[in-house]
Amino acid sequence: MACFVVPVAEAVVTTIAEKVIARKELSSNAGTTFSRKLKWLGNMLWGGSALLAFEHVWHGEVVPWFPFLTAAGNPEDAAEMLHEMATVGVTMAVLVTLVWLGMVAASRMIEKRAQASLPVQG
Repeated sequence: MACFVVPVAEAVVTTIAEKVIARKELSSNAGTTFSRKLKWLGNMLWGGSALLAFEHVWHGEVVPWFPFLTAAGNPEDAAEMLHEMATVGVTMAVLVTLVWLGMVAASRMIEKRAQASLPVQG
């Protein structure tokens, strides 16, 4: 029903953090900046959330009039919706973040390997 709301919330926080960190980072050619890596996470979260939102619109669970989420109109459905957000939504957000952490680790290993293969100047 509204499981996509949790990854959207994480995507909003990630996007804001990425913008703030990018302003504070010094531009350097040494490796991929953290703000760029954070942008990867934001893109993954926004893309997945957009697909989930489209799927919920397709099934009539999200509508273009208030309260937008059909489950929010009924207290029993709202409880079920909140439970789904707490279980499915959080699980999806955590899983995407874990995949991103794997990408960051792989990127770091590739950068270290490339750094080690450079000839020493001096």
